[in-house]
Amino acid sequence: MAEPTLLEVFGANATQTSTDLVIKKSDLVAVGFTPSANNTAESLIIAIVLKFKSVLTDAARDTNIDQSVTVTDGFSPSITTRNNAIYLRNTISVEVDKILTGADVIDPDDY
Repeated sequence: MAEPTLLEVFGANATQTSTDLVIKKSDLVAVGFTPSANNTAESLIIAIVLKFKSVLTDAARDTNIDQSVTVTDGFSPSITTRNNAIYLRNTISVEVDKILTGADVIDPDDY
């Protein structure tokens, strides 16, 4: 098999050049994102991570030796308190695999 493609991972309208990565907000609607002119940075990152989670699955990695990244649910949701308010905390896990070479740093160029 092959590396997951830019379009598979970032969306059907994603493009890249040597200096830019363009992700269309419309490609994130399927994960519950509502595009607007003023989306928050946090809503954008969550939408992108949820998009990754829909494509970079454990099952896909298990059948494709060229896929090195998975995004899955983390721990079960928990309750936390911040500033005297109660919050629901969800976690998402990103796992990256590379051939063991002795180096334990995550280098984007290895994937």
